[in-house]
Amino acid sequence: MNLSAPEASGISDLERVQRWMLSVIAHPDGINEGADATEARRWIDAGAGQLESVVTRSRQLSASERLAVYGNAYYARLLDCLGEVYPVLMRTLGEETFQGFAFSFLQSHPSKSYTLNELGREFPGFLRATRPEDEGGAEWADFVIDLADLEWAIYDVFDGPGLEGAPPMTLPDFSAIPQDEWLSLKFRVAPCVRLLKFSWPVNAHYTAVRASDGELNLAFPERAPSSLALSRRDYIVRRYPLSEAQYGLLHQFSEGQSLGDALEFLLEEGTISPESLGSELPRWFHDWASERCLFRSVES
Repeated sequence: MNLSAPEASGISDLERVQRWMLSVIAHPDGINEGADATEARRWIDAGAGQLESVVTRSRQLSASERLAVYGNAYYARLLDCLGEVYPVLMRTLGEETFQGFAFSFLQSHPSKSYTLNELGREFPGFLRATRPEDEGGAEWADFVIDLADLEWAIYDVFDGPGLEGAPPMTLPDFSAIPQDEWLSLKFRVAPCVRLLKFSWPVNAHYTAVRASDGELNLAFPERAPSSLALSRRDYIVRRYPLSEAQYGLLHQFSEGQSLGDALEFLLEEGTISPESLGSELPRWFHDWASERCLFRSVES
């Protein structure tokens, strides 16, 4: 073993071997390529032809084969983690197809964080970047990307900040507030709220898959735009389908706009008529208030 590797001084032999082994078994191109890579040689300067100077062979396996056991287990664990983050996508694609996409992702996006919580963050972006351009596969790919975006958002909301422990917020009595005052109110959305727009009805598909048992026998949905709000209450992620107008209003709130400015925006955009807005708005606020997890405060 060459002890003169540039990063070897100042750490114990055990730590040096551990760092070397991790860089070798985690290399996306395999054990031999990992041993030859610069990262491994930072810790122990032993390439693929010198593996047995670090790891002894067994009666049946060479040093490379013994390390490959750990390499295979390492990637199997990462694939399991991605499957836990994207369970509906995995069931939709089938485990074999999903793992093919996931393994390609891991080869180009190796885990670099101390926690596996971040492992799947770039997976939707990877699917988007490798999306087929041919007309036959493009729509199928767009649906898969939308579904991946939804599942990562659900995972992110579950793991992020929320309102647990905060006192429940009650909406003001609008009938007791002069109109020129309630139009200036600002509804602050909760930190766990995510507003999502899709080209496909992926939330309905997500619900159907979660409710199904055994093998899926679901028809491929027709393309249709959909909007969704995610939030969390009592550590459970809630999904709220939104109309285009509801999405627009909540998005304006998330941008810090007052109620009056948000309503003006909706009417200018033409997503809802003044008559419908007047009749629908009280119901929206009643429903949102009852959920107790979309707003954190109302400010005048």
